[in-house]
Amino acid sequence: MKNYQRLGDYIRPVDVRNRDLKVNLSQGICNAKYFQNPKQVADNPETHKVVRTGQFAYNRATTRNGDKISIALREGPDCTVSSAYQVFEIVDENQLDPKYLMMWFKRPEFDRLAIFYSHGSAHEFFEWDAMCEVRLPIPSIARQREIVEEYETLSRRIRLNEQMIARLEETAQALYRKMFVDGIDKENLPEGWSLGTLGEVCIVNPKLALKTGDLAQYFDMDSLPIQGFFMGKVCIKEFNGGMKFQNGDVLFARITPCMENGKAAIVAGLNEDEIAFGSTEFIVLRGKHHKLTSMLATLTRNEEFRAYAKSQMKGTDGRQRVDSNALLGYEIVKPDNKTLREIEDDLSKLYHQMYLITIENIKLTELQSLLLARMGK
Repeated sequence: MKNYQRLGDYIRPVDVRNRDLKVNLSQGICNAKYFQNPKQVADNPETHKVVRTGQFAYNRATTRNGDKISIALREGPDCTVSSAYQVFEIVDENQLDPKYLMMWFKRPEFDRLAIFYSHGSAHEFFEWDAMCEVRLPIPSIARQREIVEEYETLSRRIRLNEQMIARLEETAQALYRKMFVDGIDKENLPEGWSLGTLGEVCIVNPKLALKTGDLAQYFDMDSLPIQGFFMGKVCIKEFNGGMKFQNGDVLFARITPCMENGKAAIVAGLNEDEIAFGSTEFIVLRGKHHKLTSMLATLTRNEEFRAYAKSQMKGTDGRQRVDSNALLGYEIVKPDNKTLREIEDDLSKLYHQMYLITIENIKLTELQSLLLARMGK
């Protein structure tokens, strides 16, 4: 068993307010443990806390934050966070490496500990005193940096793969635009081509035989990526409502925040004929007479299509949703069957490469989880 040290002996609180408004970058922290744009603009930014590069910040409130605590190491330029956050720094970085500590915070064991030691009545908080009582193994600084380098080598490969997926996505979009948008004269289409609607080639939310109480894989909305493939997380639940789908279906998020981010991906990783389900906030697309998985996936990322989808949103401000039935009326150019198959084949080659890269990233992420687990042994 490793010799665990009290974290409070290595860190100290920081409380610098943005009184002079010199720092104009306001940030929040998500439970995936990185800084992001805040959900709402600060009313009184001069009272917010400044987080310098190399410092940590975390949301003390753990109520309604899922099973993780929102904490992150600031590696970008200085920013501000809510005055309700706790900011702290390491006293001596030659004794405790900040990135090594951040690795510890990424462990699920830390999340469980933080939630266990959160206290309060209507709202629970993980306070500074509890953070100081966290214990962790602190090897030599040389060994800490070796561990960090192992982890970051995997992170760099994952980021490179994500960039490759983005480039493949751009290529798919360029091919789609070339065939269906740029240079298309709707009054003089090629022989065998015609104008039609998405509903003529696509089924929205297909009917599948999954009954209430049946056990099936559940796909969480938070796991839906911006592009590529939706592998989901292994989570078996009883079906009690929601969208049903299979391998090759395209999931499209219909709620406002996800629409802005462009979340849409191809379902993969299920067994043959297996039916999975997920949130009612998914829209499921499937080719009607042809296997059009790659083409539909590319369509959901197309700017014109997304603009149309946004124009078909209904509901009150902040809770608007795309009307799935309205998507069926989206105007498309329909090639002849031979050309349609050729285009789908070209796009599917790009998506197959994305799939292989996605699988590699899953394995790399598993290796990262293994490294985090070994820190406590």
